Amino acid sequence: FREYIKSAQDKREHMNIQEAKETIEKALRAYFARDEAGNLLVPLRQQRPILLIGPPGIGKTAIMEQIAEECGVGLVAYTMTHHTRQSAMGLPEICKRAIEGKTVHTTEYTMSEIIARVSEKMESTGLKEGILFIDEINCVSETLAPTMLQFLQCKTFGNQAVPKGWVIVAAGNPPEYNKSVRDFDMVTLDRVRYISIEADYQVWKEYARDVHIHDALLSYLELHPNNFYRVETDVDGMNFVTARGWEDLSSLLKVYEAGELAVTEDVIGEFIHHPDIAEDVYAYREIYRKYKEDYGRRDLLFRKGKKSVYKHVFESEFDERTTVVTLLIN
Repeated sequence: FREYIKSAQDKREHMNIQEAKETIEKALRAYFARDEAGNLLVPLRQQRPILLIGPPGIGKTAIMEQIAEECGVGLVAYTMTHHTRQSAMGLPEICKRAIEGKTVHTTEYTMSEIIARVSEKMESTGLKEGILFIDEINCVSETLAPTMLQFLQCKTFGNQAVPKGWVIVAAGNPPEYNKSVRDFDMVTLDRVRYISIEADYQVWKEYARDVHIHDALLSYLELHPNNFYRVETDVDGMNFVTARGWEDLSSLLKVYEAGELAVTEDVIGEFIHHPDIAEDVYAYREIYRKYKEDYGRRDLLFRKGKKSVYKHVFESEFDERTTVVTLLIN
């Protein structure tokens, strides 16, 4: 059965992160749509949770924040690996109840911390519609796994239902990226909208320009787009580089450069967990800085550069010319 499920998932068409974002936005608009009498066009029982499965660090959480803002709805996000069964489901408590004329003791659950957060969000923002985003849903502990399946199938934590008007979006990583990933059974998969995401440099590049990723890193990735997202295993363990790594490294580089702090290869390697790529990025950044100083971008742009500089550019190797052009474009 697991081989059958994996085969079915492998045959699904993969989306990039932008396509996934557009798909989720359309689903939200459909789920929130009502007729003239105020009735939902898609009944609650048919509003399937959306399950995003894709490699880590490609921006699943970031697009949820963008979607909530663009759609004008609330957002409550949780990473489930930090939770226990009790915080997700609530604690059991003994209550008295009258059954067939007798008073008996029964067990009920207190309110789930997650459901409570949704209620608090509604009260603080006044928004009655929103997204409950649960990340790393297939990496939970043994005791929490049944609760997560119940959550996807029934939209409840224990005996607490997700408030009406709130859509569930869950995310997880494929097994090749995380050894603790759990399989979803057919009953669960038949109750969700399954979206498979893959890393796409061209899509990420548009986002990177909007948030001003460090120009040396963008220039490097233009020359080496295949190094944007890599996950490899050798005798020394797993080597990887993700979109999150590039963005976090960019922020650090800007602060280091503003404070005139030295950026070593070890610093690069703390974000780019692939020794060969980290070494390559470090060397490229050093060359990039040198060209930046040697060529004088302002002089070139305003036609004040010396003829010898232009001559040197035209006669230089391909990588150097490409780097200078990227400097000018930036």
